[in-house]
Amino acid sequence: MPGYGDFARFYDGLMEDARYEERRDYLLELCRRLDHQWGRTLDLACGTGTLTRLLRASGVDAFGADGSVDMLSEAYLRAAKEGEPILFVCQQMQELELPEMIDTCICTLDSLNHLTDENDVRETFRRVAAYLNKGGLFIFDVNSVYKHREVLADNAFIAENESVFCAWQNTLLENDTVRIDLDFFEEEDGVYQRFSESFCERAYSDAVLRKWLEEAGFSVSAVYGDLSFETPEPDEQRFVYIAKKE
Repeated sequence: MPGYGDFARFYDGLMEDARYEERRDYLLELCRRLDHQWGRTLDLACGTGTLTRLLRASGVDAFGADGSVDMLSEAYLRAAKEGEPILFVCQQMQELELPEMIDTCICTLDSLNHLTDENDVRETFRRVAAYLNKGGLFIFDVNSVYKHREVLADNAFIAENESVFCAWQNTLLENDTVRIDLDFFEEEDGVYQRFSESFCERAYSDAVLRKWLEEAGFSVSAVYGDLSFETPEPDEQRFVYIAKKE
């Protein structure tokens, strides 16, 4: 897993499809429809903690975990600025160790796709299951195989805002893995500084994810398209899984 040193500073500003407030509202409605009480909630791979903070502001007893010190530094700073005492712990998903049981675990914005070794995905499922109370929910989303093959593929993208310009180059590898190379250009006093980050994401089939979830002790309650309550279309780019701890 990469550290996302410089990317941590630019992350939220460049994540246009994150739609954090809409995603928070979607998760709240999802649990309402399932008549699920959030209880103690882990935001796994929380990044800069934006969704964690939004959930806390909505009354959810949420805390965050992420494997990147840089991302968590941003999370701590932003929570402190808002005067919100939130627990953030530095842990890789596949090495999760918690001091207490939880009732809900969320993992959003294709964080699980960053695990390119299938054994790490399976271990993450096992560890989440180990800390979930019976009947607890594991809600996560993943990029689809379609997105990796047809949308990301070998394509290049440009993203920019008032503080940074980002050039994004993908390379499609075997096993539906995409290497992502990012170059950031930050302007200060007429001089541009360049920062680079590289990492890989791997897409897994629905059948494989269901198999691994069942092996870990989950039953799959539903699979939806991103931010919807409908069955994913063939060209769906992100799937949302709701898995229940049996």
